[in-house]
Amino acid sequence: MNRESVAIADVVDINPRLVAGSKPELDELVSFVPMAAVSAASVSIENPVDRPYNEVSKGFTPFKRGDILIAKITPCFENGKMAHAHDLPRNLGFGSTEFHVLRPKNGLDGRYLFQLLRGSFVRKAGETKMKGAAGQRRVPAEFFAALKIPLPPLAEQQRIAGILDAADNLRARRRDSLAQLDTLLQSTFLDLFGDPVTNPMEWEVKPLGKLGSLDRGVSKHRPRNEPSLLGGCHPLIQTGEVAGSEGYIRSYTSTYSDLGLKQSKMWPAGTLCITIAANIANTGILTFDACFPDSVVGFLSDEKGRVAYVQGLFWFLRDILERRAPQSAQKNINLKILRGLPVPFPATDLQHHFAAIVESVEQQKASQRAHLAELDTLFAALQQRAFNGEL
Repeated sequence: MNRESVAIADVVDINPRLVAGSKPELDELVSFVPMAAVSAASVSIENPVDRPYNEVSKGFTPFKRGDILIAKITPCFENGKMAHAHDLPRNLGFGSTEFHVLRPKNGLDGRYLFQLLRGSFVRKAGETKMKGAAGQRRVPAEFFAALKIPLPPLAEQQRIAGILDAADNLRARRRDSLAQLDTLLQSTFLDLFGDPVTNPMEWEVKPLGKLGSLDRGVSKHRPRNEPSLLGGCHPLIQTGEVAGSEGYIRSYTSTYSDLGLKQSKMWPAGTLCITIAANIANTGILTFDACFPDSVVGFLSDEKGRVAYVQGLFWFLRDILERRAPQSAQKNINLKILRGLPVPFPATDLQHHFAAIVESVEQQKASQRAHLAELDTLFAALQQRAFNGEL
């Protein structure tokens, strides 16, 4: 049954100021929350830290326990970065100036509002209202002030919030299961090969370039985003897709035309992609033939199991490569650094054994991801029904 809707501004204080009477002593500890402590996957603030009030009293956004934080700048807003500060360690917190703060008034349950605002349909609507130049666009506070939500009685809000919380907890447990499988693979790697940084098993050490072929992707044409190069049928992978691949690149958002393919190179499925700019040494294995630019290096080997082993190396060598990257406006590493990187070279049959374990774990992860996708669909449907006053 549809319920009465109200504008958020009628039931929420938006970006409330810290009034004089509520300011703490200069040495009093408050909770400090940088943007990195807020994610789309978690409902709570992750790892807030204690800071003296005098260190954060200027240049940061104040909020209180129970408030809702929403990232307003692109791409954080589109990515769903928001948190409910219901379990903030301190009563008072300070965070990035790129947060909007929403403080529910009496009669509005904070969990209810938080779960409504997490809906992808809210983010899509907010994107259309963003202001500012490219790369610095922000959702204005006026968007949230005017946004209408259903407002049933408080007990009904709490019932709805409980349903959404329960569905969200199922998603969180599934994500935890996936993370545990990743941890299992890393532990297995260490059990079989030891830490590649210290090489405690005293394997023979070889330059990484001797384990297979390492070459940069190709994107000869300038500018790279020339429209005639794009929009065809040839998959084009970017660094962000490698970084977010969770080990295997299964999808793509860009394509080359035939002209784009001519000035690039097609890499076969099974290629290990390694980023060498911005986010250094992120990896993902192609599950389809694809092109990628010269900010990505491709590793190939005829030896079965070698690619899985080399990807495992990068789980532990990323920090070393970060330190070796030249200090410039944007960190990057080159082929010389990568090919010359000394790495342990264990017995080939042990590499094959590890690759078989990776394949088995990936099958389990595929099942877990499918279940998570079903839960995501259910959660989104419940959110939409709640926002429409139908739950």
